[in-house]
Amino acid sequence: MSRYDPASIEPKWQQAWEQAGTFVATRDQDKPKYYVLEMFPYPSGRIHIGHVRNYTMGDVIARYKLATGHNVLHPMGFDAFGMPAENAAMASGGHPKDWTYSNIDTMVEQMKPLGFGLDWTRMFATCDPEYYGQQQALFIDMLSEGLVYRKNAVVNWDPVDMTVLANEQVIDGCGWRSGAAVERKELTQWFFKISDMSGELLDALDGLDEWPAKVKTMQANWIGRSRGLQFAFSTVDAPEDFDRIDVYTTRPDTLMGASFVGLSPDHPLTRALEQDNPELAAAVAEMRKGGTTEEALEKAEKLGFDTGIRVRHPFDTAWELPVYIANFILMDYGTGAIFGCPAHDQRDLDFARKYDLEVRTVFVPAMGEEGTFITPEDGGPAYVPAKQETVRYLRGFAGQEAQTGEAAVDAAVDFCEENGVGQGVTKYRLRDWGLSRQRYWGCPIPVVHCDQCGVVPEKKENLPIELPDDVSFDIPGNPLDRHPTWRDCDCPSCGAPAKRETDTMDTFVDSSWYFARFTAPRAVTPTDKADAEYWMNVDQYIGGIEHAILHLLYSRFFARAMIKTGHLPASAAEPFNALFTQGMVTHAIYLSEELDKPIEETKPGRTPPMLRKIYHYPEDVIEFNYDGRPVAIRRVDVKGAANLEELREVYELDQADARAIEVIPSAKMSKSKNNVVDPMSIIATYGADTARWFVLSDSPPERDVEWTASGAEAASKHLTRVYRIASEIAAGDVPETREDPALLKETHKAIQDITLGVEAFGFNAAIAKLYGFTNALSKSRAGSETKRFAAKTLAQLMSPMTPHLSEEIWQLLGGEGLIANAPWPVADAAMLVEDTVTLPIQVNGKRRGEIDVPTDMPKEEVEKLVLAHEAVVRALDGGQPKKLIVVPGRIVNVVV
Repeated sequence: MSRYDPASIEPKWQQAWEQAGTFVATRDQDKPKYYVLEMFPYPSGRIHIGHVRNYTMGDVIARYKLATGHNVLHPMGFDAFGMPAENAAMASGGHPKDWTYSNIDTMVEQMKPLGFGLDWTRMFATCDPEYYGQQQALFIDMLSEGLVYRKNAVVNWDPVDMTVLANEQVIDGCGWRSGAAVERKELTQWFFKISDMSGELLDALDGLDEWPAKVKTMQANWIGRSRGLQFAFSTVDAPEDFDRIDVYTTRPDTLMGASFVGLSPDHPLTRALEQDNPELAAAVAEMRKGGTTEEALEKAEKLGFDTGIRVRHPFDTAWELPVYIANFILMDYGTGAIFGCPAHDQRDLDFARKYDLEVRTVFVPAMGEEGTFITPEDGGPAYVPAKQETVRYLRGFAGQEAQTGEAAVDAAVDFCEENGVGQGVTKYRLRDWGLSRQRYWGCPIPVVHCDQCGVVPEKKENLPIELPDDVSFDIPGNPLDRHPTWRDCDCPSCGAPAKRETDTMDTFVDSSWYFARFTAPRAVTPTDKADAEYWMNVDQYIGGIEHAILHLLYSRFFARAMIKTGHLPASAAEPFNALFTQGMVTHAIYLSEELDKPIEETKPGRTPPMLRKIYHYPEDVIEFNYDGRPVAIRRVDVKGAANLEELREVYELDQADARAIEVIPSAKMSKSKNNVVDPMSIIATYGADTARWFVLSDSPPERDVEWTASGAEAASKHLTRVYRIASEIAAGDVPETREDPALLKETHKAIQDITLGVEAFGFNAAIAKLYGFTNALSKSRAGSETKRFAAKTLAQLMSPMTPHLSEEIWQLLGGEGLIANAPWPVADAAMLVEDTVTLPIQVNGKRRGEIDVPTDMPKEEVEKLVLAHEAVVRALDGGQPKKLIVVPGRIVNVVV
C-alpha cells in the first residue's frame, strides 16, 4: 500500500480536470443550469485562509450540482481598480497597473493548487480595458435612459486621498482608506438615479426568500421608507425670496413641542446669508469640515448659529421660533431644514441646552407611577419611544390623548391637511449614488466637455477610453487632470477642441454588474442576449455580511438599469436568487511591546527609547498554556527548550525582559495584525484537501471558525486514515467473512444525510456524518464487494470537499472516468426504513436502560421484554408495576 501523498496526488488530478475541460461552462439547453458565484476578490497580493473558506463553500455547491446533472457556471475574476494600487504606486514609484496584474498572477498561482472547480477561461479583471470599455458603454446607455445625471452636490472629501467618498466609505468620520478626517465639499458630480427605484428596491425584498433575514433588514433600513408631513413656516425678517422655509418631518405629532428651526449649512438661505455676514460665513465654514454621514453628524459636537430670523408657528402666528444654522442637518435628505423638538429627540435636546432654547414636553409614558418619569424640560433625557408604544399626549392635536406614536402621526397628518398646513408624503432615506471619484486608477467616465455642445457622451465606436500609462503620482491629486495629451480631445459631436472628463467611476460600479459579464466575458457588448437569458440569475451567491448594503443594493439597482437598457432579461431584476453570508476565519493575535532601541544607545539629551507594538506571525511563535491561560514566545527565543517546563522558564525570563507576547484569541484575520494564515504553507505541509476539509468541518458556515494548527493536523490524520482504508479495500486486504446488511444501510443513510447537508449549506453537519460513515466502514466485517461499494460511495460523498483524495480513491477502487463527472449517488428508500428501534426505559422518571425491538412488534410483546429487563426486575423487587406505559417508537415508562 502506498502512503497518502497530497504533494503528488493533487497536481495530478488538477491537470486531469484541466485537460478534460471538466469545469468549462458552455450553454446546453438539455440540462438545467446552475450558476454559483463567490464575491470576487481584490488583488491585494496574497490570499489567506478566509478566501479558502469562502471559495471552498462555493466549490462544494458547484461540484455537487455538476454531479446531480446540472450545467454549472462557476467563474472567477478580480475587482481590480481602487486606491490601494495608487497608494502602492506612490510608495514604490511603480505603476498601479503593474502592481495590480502582478498581484493577480500571484493570487491565481495560489488559488489553482486548492483545486477549485472554476471556469478559468472566463477570468477577467475589472481593470481590463475589455471589461471597463463595456462598462463605459453601459454608462452611455444609462445616460440616454435618464438613469445618470450631473449636478452640484456637497460630498464627503478625503483631503489625503483627495477624492470623494460615498457615505458608506466614511468610518467614524474618517476616510476608510486614508483614515483622514473627512470634510464637506461642493463639487459637480455624476450620479446614478437609484433613489427613483427606492420603493421598488424596498418592496422586492419581500420576495427574496433565500436571502438572510438580517441582510434584508439592513437593506430595508438603509432604503428607509417613512410617511410624514411636508409643510412650511412663514418667515419674519428674512431676505427677499425667502418668505417661507419648507420642512419635512416624520413626527408631525411633536409639532406642538417645536423649539427652533434648523437649516443645513448648505441650505439656499444659509448660502444667501453668508454672502453679507462674515461671522456667519466663518461659522458655516467650520460646520462644513465634518463628514456628511448620519453617523458622523450624530457623533460630532453640535454647532449652531442664530441667524436672527424668526418663523411663525403654523397653528399660532404669535408663537415665533428662532432659525439656526446647525451642523447636524443634511441638505439632501428631506428639505435641508427641520424643526427641532428637544423633548423628543436627544440631538435636538443637546442643541437646545447648549443654546438655551425652550424645551416643551409633548407626550409622556401612558403607563407608570406618578413621579417616576422626569420630563426633558425638568432635566431628564429626551423621551423617544418607539412608534408602536402607547403614550399620553400633553400637547397634542384634536383627539390625541393616549395612543401609539404611529396612530398619532397619521392623525397629525390628517389634522394638518384638514387645516391647510402641508400634506402627507412618503419619502426614503436612500439618496442618489454619487459615482465620481477624483483618482486615476478607475474606469474613465466616457464623456467630453465641449464649449459649443456642453457635456457630450463619447461615441461607442471609440470605446474603450483607456487610461494613459504615462502618469506620475509625485504630485497629490488626480494625474488625469494634468495629462494634456489624454485630457485634450475632439468633441465627438462637433469636432471642436474639447476636454475629457477626468473623474473616474466609483469602484462599486465595477462590482455592480460583473456577475452579468461572466455570462459572456468576451462579448463585444456588455452582455450577450442568449447567454444572459440562459445563465442568469445567479442561483447561489456567497460572500461576507459586510457587503449587505453597498454592493448588494447597488447590484440590484444595476440589474434593473441593465434591463431598461436592454442588456438583461426582465427576469434578472433580482440578480441573486439565493444569498449565503459566510462567517470569518479567525486566529489569535500575537502582540508584544518592545523598545525601539536599546536604552544604552540613547545619548544624553536625545529622545529616550519608545515602546512600539509588534505583531508576530503565527509561524514565528510557540503558544502553550501557562497557569491556565494561553501565552506565547518567539521561536528564536526558545533557546533549545525541549519540554513544557523549559518553555515556561524561557517565558518567565522573557516576561522579566518585557518581551513576553500577549495572546489575543479568536480575532479577525488582518494583514495589519499579522495573524493571517498562508494557505500555501498549509498545502505544503498537509495538502489542499486538508485545508478545505478543516475550514468546512469545524463550525457552521455562517459562523466564524478559528484556525488552529492542531485542527489542521487532526483533519490531515483523518484523510490519511480514509486513504488507508480505501487502499486496503482496493488491495483486497478484506477478510471474506459475511455479508453485512448494516453497512449497506449505513451507506444509504450516509447518502441521504450528506445530500441533505450539502443542499442546506450544513457542511459541518455533513462532514460529521462522513466521520461516522468512515468509522462504520472501518469496523464492518462485510465482504470485499460490499466494502468496495461503500468505499466508492464514501469517495463520491467526500468529493465536493476533498476532490483530489476522492479522485485518487475512485481510481484505486476501479471507478470509471473522473469522479468529478460521476453521477451523485442516490439513496435507496427501502434501505432507509428502520427494521428495529431503540426504546429508552424510564423507571419512575429516570432512565435505567434501553431495548432494541422490531419496529412492528406488538405492544404486549414490548411490555414482556420490558418486564424482563434486569433494571426493571431489580426495581420491582418481585412486585408489579403501578403503571407500564409504552409510547410506540419513542419510550417506555415504568411506575413502581
